[in-house]
Amino acid sequence: MNKGFYQIISIAKREVKRILSRGLYTFCMVLAPVMAFLFFTTLMGEGLPAELPAGVVDEDNTATTREVIRNLDAFQQTNIIEHYPDFMSARKAMQQGKIYSFYYIPAGTTQLAISGKQPVVSFYTAASYLIPGSLAYRDMKMMSEYASGGVGRATLYARGYTEDQAMAVLQPIKMEMHAVNNPSLNYSVYLSNTILPGILMLLIMQVVIYSIYVEMKEETAQQWLAMADNDIVKALIGKLLPQIVTWTLMGLLCLFMLYGVWRFPLNNGIWPMLLDMFLLINASLALGVFFCGLVPSLRWALSLATLWGVLSFPISGFSFPHWAFPATLKGLAWLFPLRHYFLIYVDQALNGLPLHYSWLNIAIMLAFWALPIMLLGRLRKFLLEYHYTH
Repeated sequence: MNKGFYQIISIAKREVKRILSRGLYTFCMVLAPVMAFLFFTTLMGEGLPAELPAGVVDEDNTATTREVIRNLDAFQQTNIIEHYPDFMSARKAMQQGKIYSFYYIPAGTTQLAISGKQPVVSFYTAASYLIPGSLAYRDMKMMSEYASGGVGRATLYARGYTEDQAMAVLQPIKMEMHAVNNPSLNYSVYLSNTILPGILMLLIMQVVIYSIYVEMKEETAQQWLAMADNDIVKALIGKLLPQIVTWTLMGLLCLFMLYGVWRFPLNNGIWPMLLDMFLLINASLALGVFFCGLVPSLRWALSLATLWGVLSFPISGFSFPHWAFPATLKGLAWLFPLRHYFLIYVDQALNGLPLHYSWLNIAIMLAFWALPIMLLGRLRKFLLEYHYTH
């Protein structure tokens, strides 16, 4: 074994001692990821929110409208907790956050329906709460369609139509819905598989930046580089080696919880996702080193990493479709590792496509190491010549 290998091992041992001597490392590298994994997977353990509080304003108060309300309350996502006397009372309750939605049935609705006229019922949802508002909207819209169809069917029966004839009039084209790869519409399948790796990516960048700049703060940077004969490449490999091992273990724990404990879809087996996680970890390490070489300031480097990490969540496309982004953001999305992680996850875990379909995203994830390589000389100069600044 050559001298360079022993130097890297010596630096790695030194880094392990530094990590073990500081509680901040233990918190950021172990406790924070584990708490995030447990929090988000248990928070959305049911897949979809259930029993969302809703209200009703039934000014008609007939057997027909009471049946509509009972049917609405029977939906899994809706829980009618209050009957309000008028529209203003229900609106005030929704503004106060007591309910996410309410269903409004004006007086005379049943009579208008029986006489063949077109009554109007209304429902209101709190769109400021995205998921609860969307689910409440879906249930109330569906209930309105059912109620409308029920009245129409009763009218057709009264005219002598058979059930088949009535259904042919009410629903001339029968529609079926099949949710591909996530038939239970489990929100956690989409959210947890991107949020948890995104949190891990953010922590990796911040720890890398801190571990490098703390050498400048404590004036040990020259000693660190001297152990590698002032070779910045060997110095970085030795410093990052213990972090790579730790972050890899955290990544494996994340995948175990997602696919071993919660049994999320994994149509191509675990190996593509192991590759995906390893690529994300290394791309995050590369970005952390890149930010260190970009600015000689701990505050600015951490701010850049935090901004990049936070922007990764919306720009990855898991919550808002990438095709609907402005052209500038579409191009910018290629610079975020989480975007490529998400695309590989969709291709491999959800759609079960052959691995070669993801070759471009894999190549780009590997290419992130070109960013710090361009700034290694600049980073070495920072470590040797700059004094610590905030």
